Amino acid sequence: MDRTDRKLLDVLRANGRATYAELARAVGLSAPAVHERVAKLETAGVITGYHAAVAPESLGYGTNALIGIFITDRADTDDIASSLAAIDSVEDCWFVAGEETFVVKVRVPDVAGLEHVIRTLNAVDGIARTRTTVVLSTKFEDRVQATGAQPISSAPSARRASGA
Repeated sequence: MDRTDRKLLDVLRANGRATYAELARAVGLSAPAVHERVAKLETAGVITGYHAAVAPESLGYGTNALIGIFITDRADTDDIASSLAAIDSVEDCWFVAGEETFVVKVRVPDVAGLEHVIRTLNAVDGIARTRTTVVLSTKFEDRVQATGAQPISSAPSARRASGA
């Protein structure tokens, strides 16, 4: 992936509905060349899809929480992950290092909905207990670094290779 691909990704992340002509102007290529690059990024799995960002509150989901999942000693993490995926209110699920085994983000209409989700989670075979953090407000969400930035993990090796 070169700088042009990274710039294309930055523009698409800012506006997933940008036309090939708009993308071409942003990166200084022709629209057919941009179309070919975008197709390659899609085929390679770099671009995984396009979607509309929707305000959850407009759909009646005014409460969200992060819930830490503690599992039993004999629990199977794949089975638990499958059970978590089957719960509609679970929006995101992370397998984590630390005290919890999973952290999930849930969105529900209200506190009663949150209580229902917590009860549902605690009923899953292999879940020992949960710890819930209710989100009071969201300052920012879904933020990803610009693709032009070097990932922190590769920065030292890149500096060594360049002699810096």
